[in-house]
Amino acid sequence: MVFTRLVPSQPALMVEDKKRYLVVTDLHIGFEGKLAANDIHVDPKEIISETVQTLEKIIESQRPDSLVLLGDVKSGVESISRIEWDAVPLFFELGKKIETVVIPGNHDGNIQKLVPDWVTVSSSSGLVIGDALLTHGHVMPSENLGHVNKIIMGHVHPVYFQEGSVLDGQRVWVSIRTEKSQIFPSLHGQVEITIIPSFNRYFYATYRKSHKRSISPIIESVKTFQSAKIATLDGSIIGNESMIPNVL
Repeated sequence: MVFTRLVPSQPALMVEDKKRYLVVTDLHIGFEGKLAANDIHVDPKEIISETVQTLEKIIESQRPDSLVLLGDVKSGVESISRIEWDAVPLFFELGKKIETVVIPGNHDGNIQKLVPDWVTVSSSSGLVIGDALLTHGHVMPSENLGHVNKIIMGHVHPVYFQEGSVLDGQRVWVSIRTEKSQIFPSLHGQVEITIIPSFNRYFYATYRKSHKRSISPIIESVKTFQSAKIATLDGSIIGNESMIPNVL
């Protein structure tokens, strides 16, 4: 059975089986282009440097064997922007220091053109580790993967929105326990879905008011919850299934 735990105060998950995996999601490298369109200019190299330094500190403290990027490494959906041509390979220099695996997300079209030889690109259907499926979350998992008891995903960028709250706009963790049959119709039992917050802390800096929620077929298929927990990055539980509409 796979053991999972939150990295304290970081949008990162440790997954431990025969090996130790550090899992992060939704870096959206190249998002600076959208900021520039609104006359907000950010140096992509500074963002990459900050991201890599943060990951290096986590790697140093947690000592994983592998780094798993759970999709949306880049920002463009199908095309590759000028920023991405420069910034994504720069980010992947980190892969020289630790085994790195990319599970493509819906924004990772043509990412193979940006990935160096020392980084592995997995199938977009996800990666099975023990009894856990690691997937971006933009595609429905095959019934053939129904033996898993955990689904670990990103894609929906859980953020708590509540005007007037001190937590308004903060990234949060979401853990949902539900009947497996809602995702894998022919199977019984329960499955736990862990949704990892976006690793990009700037992602909603200018978009909070017009935030458009990403839709996941996995989450859309869950009509009833056995239970749910909403937690801040520091691990404080702030709500249950009644709070789901505020974050997804």
